[in-house]
Amino acid sequence: MSEISQDFNFLQGVKVVDFTQFEAGTTSTEVLAWFGAEVVKIENPGRGDPGRRLRPGKPDDDPWYFHQFNVNKKSLAINLKSERGLQIVKEMLKKVDVTVENMAPGTIERLGLDYESVKKLNPGIIYCQVKGFGSGSPHEKGLAFDMIAQAAGGPISVTGEPDRPPVKPGLSFGDTGTGMLMAATILGALHERNRTGQGRRLQVAMQDAMIHYMRTCFANMARTGQPARRNGAKSGGGNNAPSGLYPAKGGGPNDYVYLTTSRANPEHWSRLMKLIGREELIDDPRFATGDLRVKNEKELDAIIGEWTRQHDKREAMERLIAVGVPSGAVFDTMELLNEPSFEERGIFQTVHHHNGDYKMATWPVRVDGKTVQLKGSPALGADSAEVLHSWLGIGAGEVEALRREGIL
Repeated sequence: MSEISQDFNFLQGVKVVDFTQFEAGTTSTEVLAWFGAEVVKIENPGRGDPGRRLRPGKPDDDPWYFHQFNVNKKSLAINLKSERGLQIVKEMLKKVDVTVENMAPGTIERLGLDYESVKKLNPGIIYCQVKGFGSGSPHEKGLAFDMIAQAAGGPISVTGEPDRPPVKPGLSFGDTGTGMLMAATILGALHERNRTGQGRRLQVAMQDAMIHYMRTCFANMARTGQPARRNGAKSGGGNNAPSGLYPAKGGGPNDYVYLTTSRANPEHWSRLMKLIGREELIDDPRFATGDLRVKNEKELDAIIGEWTRQHDKREAMERLIAVGVPSGAVFDTMELLNEPSFEERGIFQTVHHHNGDYKMATWPVRVDGKTVQLKGSPALGADSAEVLHSWLGIGAGEVEALRREGIL
């Protein structure tokens, strides 16, 4: 593994107090952990991050969601409702570079850890908040998860078939997509602080983040004067043909290949027709221009589908790529997990967590040819003693006393 992965030390020496849970906030802090920051996750002593899905008195038999968003972090399980526990965390915040929270609206304020209070402890802190709806929004007190953000921020409105109800995209743009935007902003704020010493308050709303991912849809609306519409598997603009999903040999639920031809490169069209043995259609009056191909799209799709049905989806993809036509087979999660090249390149890694081994995806950007080395997600409170000693000089005896008092 060392030949294809490494520790990224971009943020070595950066300390992060992580009050996040579930996915949106945890994604942003996980990026910082991958980049070498020391990220300490603050968790309740009983069940921890709700994303752990721990149940009272029962073992953690559903840890996989938690693993995805908490590798390379440390866990400090401490009772923030106790005066002593809260004081310990405030002492940590004095030493920190970044803190991130995505609790329900009003929760961090009730703890006395709002921005103005924390800024007094540490004027140079990068204080980050992820919420469902933005400050000043009529919905700012609303609770949100991924699907709520995707509904209120636009993605659901443009997903699905044009003559059927909207569909929620399968990916977690609302959560992970929002967290990535926060992570990028944190890096910018840290760079500025290194130059000026100035702290910042960073806020991102999941609804607002979805608008960021809808930019091409707003461009389509500007071009047509109408709300961006659902267009099934076709391109959002609806102005390229042929383009879309075509059935492949096998007939399984994901036996499809996506191909597209671009108006920006007329060669795509001629290359495709030559590949499928229909060169006579290149200058056919029905298909000779981009506008005509869009107009006669259904007829054209049927012709292409005749060819794709004769080939396995991977074979069709590879043949299309070989002649310079953009193409991608529809690979499901099992196919991707079992694709050897991902593991060979370090994109998937088998990681040893506190409760077993699990193969999972890593940060996709390679640095000097290597991906970041994943380290298992922490057991609840596994790092409490080490963190308190290294950050605040609290010794083993006091740690035990804190445990007896129910603070840890």
